[in-house]
Amino acid sequence: MSGRDSGLEEAETASGFSDLSDSEFLQIEEPEAGDSEKPSCSLGPPTESEGGDVAKGNVLETAKRKRSHVPLEIFHLRYLSVTDISAQVWCEQQMVYRRERPDLTPPENIVLLNTGKSIHLARELEDHDLVTVSTTSREDSWAIKVLNLLGMLSVLQEGHRVREFPVFGVLENIFVVGVIDQLGYTPKGELELNELKTRNNASMPSAAQKKRDRFQVFLYKYLFDAMVRGCLTPDSFLQRLHLRPEQPLGPHVQDQARKSGFTVSHFRDLLDLLSLNLTHCEIPAIDRLQIEYVHQDSGAALGTEVLAYDQDEVGAAVRYFLAYWKGQRDSRGVDVEDAWKCRYCAYAGICEWRMGKAGSPAEQWKKPK
Repeated sequence: MSGRDSGLEEAETASGFSDLSDSEFLQIEEPEAGDSEKPSCSLGPPTESEGGDVAKGNVLETAKRKRSHVPLEIFHLRYLSVTDISAQVWCEQQMVYRRERPDLTPPENIVLLNTGKSIHLARELEDHDLVTVSTTSREDSWAIKVLNLLGMLSVLQEGHRVREFPVFGVLENIFVVGVIDQLGYTPKGELELNELKTRNNASMPSAAQKKRDRFQVFLYKYLFDAMVRGCLTPDSFLQRLHLRPEQPLGPHVQDQARKSGFTVSHFRDLLDLLSLNLTHCEIPAIDRLQIEYVHQDSGAALGTEVLAYDQDEVGAAVRYFLAYWKGQRDSRGVDVEDAWKCRYCAYAGICEWRMGKAGSPAEQWKKPK
């Protein structure tokens, strides 16, 4: 383990991809075909989709981080995912280039992500079956997420384990979504969050990767705890996601709701039902946080890390990272002590941050080999 942060990382580890197979990738929402809704460009509600669509044209040249534009608008995002924000911990500039230049993403990184997704899916199928439900609108798509959440709330209240638990919330006036790998109760009755990370290497991750993974888990707790305190209101969805409360739910969605024990006809009905359940549920805040690392090829357990949570520290980090998305500051690359990451980064050749540091006397800032 010693020396792994000083430039001896293997290529896929230094790229930040070796354990990015998060369960959120199973839940990416595809944009609706023919969706003509265009949210207003303001510093208020964000715009378009989780994980997001890549803006057309050369964003790098047109954006230049003008203060009259914000990344949420440039990338057409209505909301962010937890993995969007936790990627900023590794390298914020790399996260930006992934959106601007997805064509530069190495194919082997996609293979790693797909392998991780398969492992997550296999674990989910251990607890319940997956049901395909046809949707006809954005409201239908979000209704399915809400129905999943309502069903899992009931299971948690009964004291059982759930997997792929969706979390939603508003952080710094931005709607944020995530998917918790697993929630369950310990023998002592504590509510425990277990995050699964699959790795291509049969070893525990570096300190830099652990830092990113920890922050991701902290965000899950941050969102979950606010939800069960009743902070998630119907307006959180409607105002920031530009969803229509009176939109009739599709027949397949209504049928699935009835099978789950709910009678609803409009999207607002589901949101009100969710708000009522969250306000009156007896589910506690998450007591215990842990990350489980597993080898992708063999399935062997590599180790488990139990985390200590500091809400004030997490809140400060959230404010800092979301300031970029709101256009309140420019994106940043890694600091000099983390310049080893650049040696294997697919975007090093176009990285303005790295090029700007290349003239500094620090030996770490070298062109990737």
